[in-house]
Amino acid sequence: MAADLDVALAYAEQHLPDTIESLKTLARIPSVSANPAPDPELRRSAEAVAAWMTRVGLEHVAVLELEGVHPYIYGDWLHAPGAPTVILYAHHDVQPPGRPEFWKSPPFEPEERDGRLYGRGTVDDKAGIAVQLAAIESYLENGGLPINVRVVIDGEEEAGSENLVTFLETYRSQLDADLIVITDTANLAAGVPTITYALRGLVVVDVEVSAIDHPLHSGMWGGPVPDAALAMSKVLAKLTDADGKIAVPGIQDQVRPLSELERQRVKALPFDEAQFRSDVGLLDGVGLAGESDFSPFELMWYRPALTISALEAAPLEGASNQILASSRARIGIRTVPDMDAEKTAQLLRDYLEQDPPWNVRVETKTYVTAGWWMTSPEGAAFEATARALEQGFGATCVYICCGGSIPFVEPFSEALGGVPALLIGVEDPICNAHSENESLLLSDFVKAVKSAVHLYVELSKPAS
Repeated sequence: MAADLDVALAYAEQHLPDTIESLKTLARIPSVSANPAPDPELRRSAEAVAAWMTRVGLEHVAVLELEGVHPYIYGDWLHAPGAPTVILYAHHDVQPPGRPEFWKSPPFEPEERDGRLYGRGTVDDKAGIAVQLAAIESYLENGGLPINVRVVIDGEEEAGSENLVTFLETYRSQLDADLIVITDTANLAAGVPTITYALRGLVVVDVEVSAIDHPLHSGMWGGPVPDAALAMSKVLAKLTDADGKIAVPGIQDQVRPLSELERQRVKALPFDEAQFRSDVGLLDGVGLAGESDFSPFELMWYRPALTISALEAAPLEGASNQILASSRARIGIRTVPDMDAEKTAQLLRDYLEQDPPWNVRVETKTYVTAGWWMTSPEGAAFEATARALEQGFGATCVYICCGGSIPFVEPFSEALGGVPALLIGVEDPICNAHSENESLLLSDFVKAVKSAVHLYVELSKPAS
């Protein structure tokens, strides 16, 4: 028999300090999936998650292995006859810590300051694990859950979930469910519960420009000899126009125009430019980029965006007066409906290689492709989730898109026959996920746990 909702809420609130301590323990493990598998820290992290899942009362808990893949973790509780079965997804791997000198406290030593918990993975996405396990414990310690759950914790999400299809094929028999709840997205603002219904995709291409077979003295040879770094600058400069719109031929032709409903959804959301500038850290006097016909939300959610994520030729430290022989860069394009990832990668590569300055050698290769995802945020499951979030946060739920990519969403949903995927999370605009000083807003974490407790009850109700 399922535990009473009020009893579960009281238990979750009473044990929040324990939940936060468990989150800190997990965040101390540097589970960086950019490291090649097998990695002992990813294994240690997986075992810590499995122990936590066992401790809250989940059954059939196991670290799921695939050769050469960072470990997943699985656990379930399937004792609610007639109730829906829900997959609860999060990931235990994290991004590399970045530049140590920019952290105010060590990245893998979680520290509470001014209502936030700082540390790598505290919000993305070990907080997502903590939210669901806290809610599960609040029911299982007091009788049982109102729904059936299968908990799946990914170990390679930050590395692109490249082996997800193999994982789904290998463990498909353990994944039957009526819907998926993914706790790995952001809220529009602190204290504003949010459901995400669309994600941009990602295409990443590496390019190398070479002009000579070794560096040369810039005084003796400068003038007639092409500089690879300067050539690279010219190659990259042609990728966008003055506003930042992607200028690669064929890219814009693929983009699905915004519908009137999509425009109205965006217009209904509050946007404060001063707050936006503060949140992203724009320097005084720096203007916003992007096509002037679109608002910032539209640019981040419905339009493709190009970013140079790496650029190298020679470090400043130790640099000498040389003509550099080669330069390398990594270019990412966030894709939107109806862009084809492989086609976009090829269009970008062709344009990079086309008409190089001084006929320098330009070589490209595709590094990553991941498709976009979009659903219609309608139906009983979305309505139940909105009700739960509103009860937990005490505020109206909003629906947004996300400019980032979560590669597993579409294949996960499709492998289960197209079941609904509900994307929620605990990130806020200044959480610095993927950057230095990543942090979790603890007041939102408390609200997210309460929302999850409500969610299981709401999802158990028959559709009206």
